[in-house]
Amino acid sequence: MIKNKLLFTLVLSLLTAAGVLSAPAAGADKGNKSPAQPPITGLTAADMPYDVGGTVLLAWDALASVPPGTVYQVFVSSLETGGWIKAGDYPADGVKPSSEIELPFWAWRGSKTRSALRVEVGELFAYKVTTERKSALCLALEKSSLLRAILSRLQGQGLFGGAGKPEPYTRVIEYKDGIPLNFKVVAELAGKQATAVQVKGSTASNWFRLDRLNNLLLLIVIVIVFFWAVSHAKRKGLFIRRIAGLDAIDEAIGRATEMGKPIYYVPGIGGMSGISTIASSFILGEVSQKVAQYDSQIKVPHYDPIVMTVCKEVVKQAFLEAGRPDSYRDDINFFVSQDQFSYAASVDGMISREKPAAVFFMGYFMAESLLLAEVGATSGAIQIAGTDVESQLPFFFTACDYTLIGEELYAAGAYLSKEPMLLSALKVQDFGKLLVMVSVFFGIILVAVGAKLHWDPFIEVILNLFKAY
Repeated sequence: MIKNKLLFTLVLSLLTAAGVLSAPAAGADKGNKSPAQPPITGLTAADMPYDVGGTVLLAWDALASVPPGTVYQVFVSSLETGGWIKAGDYPADGVKPSSEIELPFWAWRGSKTRSALRVEVGELFAYKVTTERKSALCLALEKSSLLRAILSRLQGQGLFGGAGKPEPYTRVIEYKDGIPLNFKVVAELAGKQATAVQVKGSTASNWFRLDRLNNLLLLIVIVIVFFWAVSHAKRKGLFIRRIAGLDAIDEAIGRATEMGKPIYYVPGIGGMSGISTIASSFILGEVSQKVAQYDSQIKVPHYDPIVMTVCKEVVKQAFLEAGRPDSYRDDINFFVSQDQFSYAASVDGMISREKPAAVFFMGYFMAESLLLAEVGATSGAIQIAGTDVESQLPFFFTACDYTLIGEELYAAGAYLSKEPMLLSALKVQDFGKLLVMVSVFFGIILVAVGAKLHWDPFIEVILNLFKAY
């Protein structure tokens, strides 16, 4: 009896100790238990507005608090049941409210209580199809037994082994907008998932980008100003500020006429596709017209044969418009060399020997600019230069009497010709620059005031007006 009591007491003590030791472990398990994943409610799928198609905007009710580490998995299917394709994993901390979508205030009104996610579906449903494509030889072999026999004999000799066989051709079948799709979003955290009810949606391409309305309004304003400038230029003329280098052209040509010496016009080493070369050819036409009127001489050495061909027509047309087609000669424009320094050395030699009364450097120049301008300066000629290459401007400033800087070179043609359309284009550019400067100035002031007064919505409105979406 005593032994049974002792045995019972010992067993009871062991059970009690086991319970005490296991209690903290149970408590620890309870503390490490993952929080329950809240369900996703209010899921909708709509076309992403103002895009080219292929994108869906998913939105659902924003949760008050999302457990850290939550990942949203988006699935898409084109079938009524099953066939789910995973569109991607999106960390919860990267999913923003729909009010923070990058669209201006006049085109989009989001909500802070709705989470939104852009999903690209176009690439998910594009697929490749491989077919056989018959070459011209294949088609000819099908029609001619003689040709098949000749090819078979050649192939028997080890020639043209793969000839006459269809070639594999792979093409991509792209996703088409308007196809109904099913969507579902799964919120996953530590292996636990909360799935939303699946919803239907489709994509569509938009014809009008309402988010770019500010750009459209700016374009309309500029077009109105352009037509006003053209009308005003035809009736009363437009004021263009004086450019000293262009005003000196008459003086330079007159001096050459009095001295009986030629004028050298160097169009640079740029190709005909360069803006500065195009501007130079326009100036050449105006200079050639004045040369024809004064019955003087002009020589145009060329680096590029294509530029030479264009300039020949420009000079010929200028002499014709001046009423002196008989004074035009084909050797006014001549080719020198397409080597940069050979061209420079050759032109330097001509200037040194003939000592022209005036030299024009208009166009694209590089390291040869100082070599040319320095020789012209030592010959005593009036030198007028113009280029849009900033690194060469200091050399022209030093060695030339007048220098056109950047946009002055582009404006020279309009300045010399006084053509209403060209003058209007200059005025519109000036108006555009003025409009941008004034807008930026007042925009900075308004944003600074809004930041000082903590008007965040007001700042957002101002910034939206200046964005190009």
